Amino acid sequence: MIDIPENHLAHTVIGLAIEIHKALGPGLHEDAYKECLLYELKRNGIDTTHMKPLSVNYKDLHLENGYTIDLVLDEKLAVEIETCDQITDKDVNKMLRNMKLGNYRLGLIINFNSPLLKNGIRRVANHRMMPEENHMVSEYARY
Repeated sequence: MIDIPENHLAHTVIGLAIEIHKALGPGLHEDAYKECLLYELKRNGIDTTHMKPLSVNYKDLHLENGYTIDLVLDEKLAVEIETCDQITDKDVNKMLRNMKLGNYRLGLIINFNSPLLKNGIRRVANHRMMPEENHMVSEYARY
């Protein structure tokens, strides 16, 4: 299998999400968008896990399914699908927590309820995973 960098995966997901948003528009339930994106990712040959469980470890306690991530691409990129008024700091913090639990460096929050999808995409970087020389990506940077 080809090793695809996180940034390339993110670019691909955004392009597919825009295609879906142009066809369906805002206003549907997030599960509809999630299934359409999952369909497109698999159709494009991108290894994708749907509703990836994340475990939580605390001392001797192991919670097998503490949280889930909507989509994980190639075990590198975490994607959360939303249909809300706007992406908030709470959404970003949730994504960052999930990325830390899953050991992912990069995540996307995609809000399909946005009239213009590019304004509804938030890129999130887990700096704890980033190499020292790669601190240029802001944790709360818009894509």
